[in-house]
Amino acid sequence: MAAISCSAEQLSSLLGPNSTGAADYLCSVVSSISSKLHDTSYAVDSTYLLFSAYLVFSMQLGFAMLCAGSVRAKNTMNIMLTNVLDAATGGIFYYLFGFAFAFGSPSNSFIGRHFFGLRDVPSPLYDYSNFLYQWAFAIAAAGITSGSIAERTQFVAYLIYSSFLTGFVYPVVSHWIWSNDGWASAFNTGNLLFGSGAIDFAGSGVVHMVGGIAGLWGALIEGPRIGRFDHTGRSVALRGHSASLVVLGTFLLWFGWYGFNPGSFNKILVSYGTSSGYYGQWSAVGRTAVTTTLAGCTAALTTLFGKRIMSGHWNVTDVCNGLLGGFAAITAGCSVVEPWAAIVCGFVSAIVLIGCNKLAEVLKYDDPLEAAQLHGGCGAWGLIFTGLFAKEEFVREVYAADAGRPHGLLMGGGGKLLAAQLVEIVVIAGWVSATMGPLFYLLHRMKLLRISAEDEMAGMDLTRHGGFAYVYHDEDESQAKVNNGGIPLRGFSNSVPTRGD
Repeated sequence: MAAISCSAEQLSSLLGPNSTGAADYLCSVVSSISSKLHDTSYAVDSTYLLFSAYLVFSMQLGFAMLCAGSVRAKNTMNIMLTNVLDAATGGIFYYLFGFAFAFGSPSNSFIGRHFFGLRDVPSPLYDYSNFLYQWAFAIAAAGITSGSIAERTQFVAYLIYSSFLTGFVYPVVSHWIWSNDGWASAFNTGNLLFGSGAIDFAGSGVVHMVGGIAGLWGALIEGPRIGRFDHTGRSVALRGHSASLVVLGTFLLWFGWYGFNPGSFNKILVSYGTSSGYYGQWSAVGRTAVTTTLAGCTAALTTLFGKRIMSGHWNVTDVCNGLLGGFAAITAGCSVVEPWAAIVCGFVSAIVLIGCNKLAEVLKYDDPLEAAQLHGGCGAWGLIFTGLFAKEEFVREVYAADAGRPHGLLMGGGGKLLAAQLVEIVVIAGWVSATMGPLFYLLHRMKLLRISAEDEMAGMDLTRHGGFAYVYHDEDESQAKVNNGGIPLRGFSNSVPTRGD
């Protein structure tokens, strides 16, 4: 909001002779009101961004519950601890390096170079709320990767990859796409890729593809869990121990996504200058929440009936993953597409996820949370979807673009935006593969990546964390074996304390 200016000399000419004192007084009142309104606009926008950051951070609890429910009981404590440390480790490394690499402006088109350790923040460009919001995004990417390598990864490997991902790999990608200086950014009005830049509003590529592809390399280099494929190569389901936790985690992630997508506007008090005073960025925020909702709901229903046809069962875990796949896909174009297009996005994302899972079985790829398929595959589809369905009016409003800015191919906008989206997919896949692939391979060669077969069979909660996450009565041993995939729990005996001991 621009400050209102008032000149006593100009006002005196309107009030007549001998009115200098009155003009000075009126101008002082106008200036005071203008200053208050100016400050209020900053406060409103900062409060909106902080609230969005809190919502995105709540997704960490969703990730933790989803991961815990998707692994076997014997590894619950391990996966919960990795989720906690993703946030803690990411906080330190994003503070020291990540935010600067991502948004340190002025900079070159590849990487930022200011604001290390939040030096010179707040500034005209960024406040502390911007850091908090972007940190919540960074640790979300790390949380995605942890799901792909669950149940067989050494604890030290989590610390190393999480630090590297949040401190360097992810920030460089976010600089390319979201910084005003980034080479592929739709905000870089001085040098737009193909005249449009890549539109990845809330991070189908920046967050989801980065986390998914990093997890893909980790899981590929580690190999599948023991028992995931039998001696003939046939897939054997190693089901998670708690569908209740999976559903709880899914709803928490759904709730947090309303900060993830609508919050990516960063500001809410922005007028689009239309004749209708009721329409502005606040309306675009609401539309973004609607498109997010519709994509997820459509993906969930498509997965429900698709998996029913394929397997003959109504599977709540599959539906939850389908829902999240729809959210991951709509994240790129949520602000620039019509609600009806979001339904198309969700429908196709479910098919993409089912197809990626089938391909993973054929290739004997093991990802306990389907994270690479869900976030990597559906994230890539989301970028393509945006290149097809982005509406010109919304692109102009959200990106303050001039008329004629390239938009969705199927919306009459030509193929330039789609070309930029495809370039983003290729460079993200290449960058993450070139950085995280060698890191995981080095950890593997140094024997720091995968735990021993004995520890894997017994479960990391017992061998690495001092005991199980759940404490059973003696009569619960048979059920404990079921939760553990039929494998007897080493150390499960009368010496295990009962509840209340």
